Amino acid sequence: MKNLMNKLVESNAVLAPLALRIPVGIIFMAHGAQKLFGWFGGYGLEGTGGWMESIGLAPGYLMALLAGSGEFFGGLFILLGLLTRPAAVVLALTMVVAIFSVHFANGLFMSNNGYEFGLALLAASVSLAISGSGKLALDSVIKQKLLK
Repeated sequence: MKNLMNKLVESNAVLAPLALRIPVGIIFMAHGAQKLFGWFGGYGLEGTGGWMESIGLAPGYLMALLAGSGEFFGGLFILLGLLTRPAAVVLALTMVVAIFSVHFANGLFMSNNGYEFGLALLAASVSLAISGSGKLALDSVIKQKLLK
């Protein structure tokens, strides 16, 4: 019984960050691509910048460039497990801005354009900032090369 309890409560975080990095990286990259390139139904830098300016995030074009770059390249880095902690911090800050400048006044639920999804991405980003990339990541390869 003690062995069964040990199995139930022990933690093996070797692959857990990978399971988080893949979907979160893809989601952030897609949202960044909408802002930067107008892909996946997005409005590109001009359209996103105009919208950001209209909600008080000025200068809008620069804000769209910063948010889009943070999401696209931060998502790519998280997906690859490259500089995961700094990328996750950038993405967490981006989500804090999105939550409070766009979604918070609408309440929690996505059906009302609320902050539910942004909060989930914030939590995932904070988790990766704390845990790092895990073993199956470019960060691990870099660490092995630097510590030899």
